[in-house]
Amino acid sequence: MNDILIRAQEPEDVPDLHEAFNQPRVIAGTLGMPFVSLDARRKRLEASPPGHTRLVAVIDGKAIGAAGLHPADQPRRAHVASIGMAVHDAYAGRGAGSALMAALVDHADRWLNYRRLELTVYVDNARAIALYERFGFQREGVMPAYAWRDGDYIDAVAMGRLRL
Repeated sequence: MNDILIRAQEPEDVPDLHEAFNQPRVIAGTLGMPFVSLDARRKRLEASPPGHTRLVAVIDGKAIGAAGLHPADQPRRAHVASIGMAVHDAYAGRGAGSALMAALVDHADRWLNYRRLELTVYVDNARAIALYERFGFQREGVMPAYAWRDGDYIDAVAMGRLRL
């Protein structure tokens, strides 16, 4: 197995991330859309608001996955951040998701003092649900017809992790 480097996202990562985000399983597992141009992706990824953490997983110099830690935008939820992540289809199952999640949770706990982390995952994404549960996330509820995907509605699971 190749070594996985986790680091902050840089502008030069956008072409690699564009390739990753256009993978069929990534699109099916996220709210991502097919047919997004590289320019549109570049603008979105480079316009990260202050306080958001964007990390990439790198193997052999190629950014093969990304994860973000996004603070809640309401003052009374200043203790909360949401997580989003994706790994290139060809690199799934090699530990990049675990490495990204470990880095995000560590950063949230040790540097940002978040008490609650939240995420949403489709009910049919058993691999991701198992990963999140390994990092202390619990299923908090099912949201029926959460999103439209590939011609049908898909339910999602709300998951949360509390650090008391």
